[in-house]
Amino acid sequence: MVEKHLLCRDRARKVPEQFSWVDQRLVRHEHVRRCDCQGLALYLLLVTVGDADGLSYYSDEKAAALLGLNGAELTAARRQLIDADLIAYRRPLYQVLSLPVPLSRGGAA
Repeated sequence: MVEKHLLCRDRARKVPEQFSWVDQRLVRHEHVRRCDCQGLALYLLLVTVGDADGLSYYSDEKAAALLGLNGAELTAARRQLIDADLIAYRRPLYQVLSLPVPLSRGGAA
């Protein structure tokens, strides 16, 4: 059994206050524009299977099979999510991160 531990303690996911299982800031702050459909599919899978801290350890093979991706596509999807600052990954553990606070929204920091 894989021992779970937070990869980024300061970015532990919290259940959003609005009525939605997925944080609406994913759309409002345009994080979705930073990933293609395969990246977003992997994000949805990880949000769905993660525990209360956003941790999961689905194997590459299982995740790829569930999403209909090959290994290279899964790797690219994971890289998109890491680059978009949406997940942390240290094989075999994924952590869905709390969404980053935008640096500037309408002139406010």
